[in-house]
Amino acid sequence: MRPLHNNFDWTKKEYRLLSLFKYWNIIEYFFPYKYQMDQNWDEVLLEMIPKFTNCQSEEEFHLAMLELVVKINDSHAGLRTCHTNQYFGLQWIPARFKIIDDQAIITGFYDRMLAEEDDLQIGDIVTKVDGKSISKILQERNKYIHASNASVKLRNAYNCIFNGSTDSLNIEFIREGKSHCKIIRRYPFSKFSPEKSNDPKWKILENNIGYVNMGILDRKDVPAMMDSLMNTKAIVFDVRNYPRGSMYDISNYLNEKPKEFVKFTIPNLNYPGKFTWTQSIKCGGKEGPKYNGQVVILVNETTQSHAEFTTMCLQTAPNAIVIGSQTSGADGNVSLLNIPGEFKSYMTGIGVFYPDSRETQRIGIIPDIEVKPTLEGIKAQKDEVLEKAIVVIKNTTDKGITQK
Repeated sequence: MRPLHNNFDWTKKEYRLLSLFKYWNIIEYFFPYKYQMDQNWDEVLLEMIPKFTNCQSEEEFHLAMLELVVKINDSHAGLRTCHTNQYFGLQWIPARFKIIDDQAIITGFYDRMLAEEDDLQIGDIVTKVDGKSISKILQERNKYIHASNASVKLRNAYNCIFNGSTDSLNIEFIREGKSHCKIIRRYPFSKFSPEKSNDPKWKILENNIGYVNMGILDRKDVPAMMDSLMNTKAIVFDVRNYPRGSMYDISNYLNEKPKEFVKFTIPNLNYPGKFTWTQSIKCGGKEGPKYNGQVVILVNETTQSHAEFTTMCLQTAPNAIVIGSQTSGADGNVSLLNIPGEFKSYMTGIGVFYPDSRETQRIGIIPDIEVKPTLEGIKAQKDEVLEKAIVVIKNTTDKGITQK
């Protein structure tokens, strides 16, 4: 007898419920952070059974599955299907944005030429889309936006605000203190021609401060990078990106002796629902030259998973300072989940903690100094987090002390 889901038929209630029960049981027995959810997982099952039972269309079924996935409050736990894509829309505006105080601030472009054709400018404050306020749109679609915390909710709302199925939309926006309305165009994402970045992997800023872009630095680059920056007064490691596994190599230049920086909880496959602590993992301590300057780590809501793990490793450096804002709060591995109905989703599969058992899931890495972008900084195209880091380094090195 073949498994029930080999010829999955979404129109049949029992098949839809199979998808629900399969996902619910995976989370029930193998998700390390079930206790951190906003909603009791048993109550989630009772809430979702009617939604899966009463689906009137395949899109409604897929949206019910997405809503279920979002309820585990995990920034890793996404779900995209052809039907969810159609719901949000596959037409994009050619601009990037950041949500600040229930307003969508244009921060950059996917395609500068197309954006200029509709006179979109960095710093434009969009307050309404097709007559709806940004806060109203977020409220309506909140249950479909996966995230560990509020910062990532706003980050992951990228396709909820401006996307749609039509070629244009109407926006209300503020520029130079004056309100305007206009129609702007949308395009398939494949139509965009983004500008290529020529940013170096590392460089020396004014006042002999090193800067490293961890998102493009490879492991093989570490010796040359550290040799180049060894005599700087400080190194800024920018982890507002997704690093490439270089943190262990870097930590050997930062720590004289191996230092514990993380420990895990892993599922016990012989006892579903039980998790086992591992021993703490250490970094650094290999023989070789050591860096004696200040270490500063930049983070924000895009600092997720391996980026958070990298930050924990670099934090072991003497007098390390973390500057920025709340990170994603999804610091474990990514486990792929295959759900009947050809759904593919993900979850954080192991628990990640500091050696003293402090949690990172949902909380993220807590910065020593909190700095968030401002409207004025975005309009001036400033990197306010990096600017703050430079000020802190100057004060620290001038006074010979560490400021936190």
